[in-house]
Amino acid sequence: MSTSRTELLRWQADLTWSLFTYHLDRLDPGDFLREPAAVCWTVHEDADGRWWPDWAESEPDPVPVPTIAWLTWHIGWWWTTAVADVRGTGPPGRTEIAWPGEGAAAVAWLRELREEWTAVLDGLDDAALDRPSAYPWDAEAGLTVGHTAAWVNAELMKNAAEIGQLRLRYAAER
Repeated sequence: MSTSRTELLRWQADLTWSLFTYHLDRLDPGDFLREPAAVCWTVHEDADGRWWPDWAESEPDPVPVPTIAWLTWHIGWWWTTAVADVRGTGPPGRTEIAWPGEGAAAVAWLRELREEWTAVLDGLDDAALDRPSAYPWDAEAGLTVGHTAAWVNAELMKNAAEIGQLRLRYAAER
C-alpha cells in the first residue's frame, strides 16, 4: 500500500493529538496558572480581561519554566500562524494572539485549532507540500509547506509532553 506524504503527515498529526488529549481531558482548571518554578513564564490578564504571555525576543538565562497556561497559549500562537501561512493569508503577529483563559476555554481553543489544522492538511496534495514556505524560518532556509507541516507535528508533540509532565506532577501532588 502506498501512502502519500500528506496522508503520513495527517496520520502523525492524529497520533500526536490522540496522545495529547489524554492530558487535555484530565487538566484541572487550577493547573493552568500554577507556577512550576520560581523562574517561570505565564500569562497575565490585562484591565480589559485579555490574557497576554510573558515573552522575550532572545531566550533568557536561565530559561523560564512555562506554566500550562503559557504552553497552551504557545500552541495556539504557532498553530494560528502556521494555518494562516499555509493558507497564504499571512500570519498574524505574536502580539495579536491572546490566550482565551484557563480551563475549558483554553482546551476548546486548542480543539478548534486542531480542526483548522487537519482541514489544512486534508486540503494539501504532494505538489502543495512542495511549495516554498518561510514559516517559521526565514525565506533563505529554502524549506517547504511540507517542512512546516512536519514542524507543526513535532512542536505539538513537544508541547504536549511538557503539558503532560506538568499535569502528572500536579496530579501526583494533590
